[in-house]
Amino acid sequence: MSADAGYGSKPTNAILVAGQPLVQILKVKTATNCYPGRLVIRDTTDGQIQVCGAGGAAIGWLGYEQTIKKYRPATVDTVYVTEAHVAVLAGSNFVVVASLASGQNVTKGARLMAAANGELTAATAAAPPSGTTTVTSTSAQPTMAGPLPTGGIVVAIAEESMDASAAAKDIMVRSLI
Repeated sequence: MSADAGYGSKPTNAILVAGQPLVQILKVKTATNCYPGRLVIRDTTDGQIQVCGAGGAAIGWLGYEQTIKKYRPATVDTVYVTEAHVAVLAGSNFVVVASLASGQNVTKGARLMAAANGELTAATAAAPPSGTTTVTSTSAQPTMAGPLPTGGIVVAIAEESMDASAAAKDIMVRSLI
């Protein structure tokens, strides 16, 4: 990894690197792995969140410096607690420090999707359907309004190369959600 990925070094005790995300204040319902910079999804209601699982439909990134101090953990490496009112960052074209899942090795420009625990994994190319099924009606055709792709959607682009082969690592990414 080069010392300068184009934005300078990663910020200290912050997750926003560049840009202006949309910010919602939502409540942590399920606090497991709710670390700043992780992908989050809706929990029981629209006002509650939990971390996103592999292939999930993330609504944004768990913020840090945008969360009021009363609910903010001491560092970006500390988990949020249940009932905390937290900033959730959304939109595109901003850069955030996220977590690349253990076992991943990506280069700058790699497309990334949700992995377990709100982390990121390299997106894989979808395999075309195989077999000899005959399409007998237009209702059998795929639609744009269908379910998420099997592996999930691309949620970010790597803004630096990162080798997390041995353990999860922080990585600067450009948000696409």
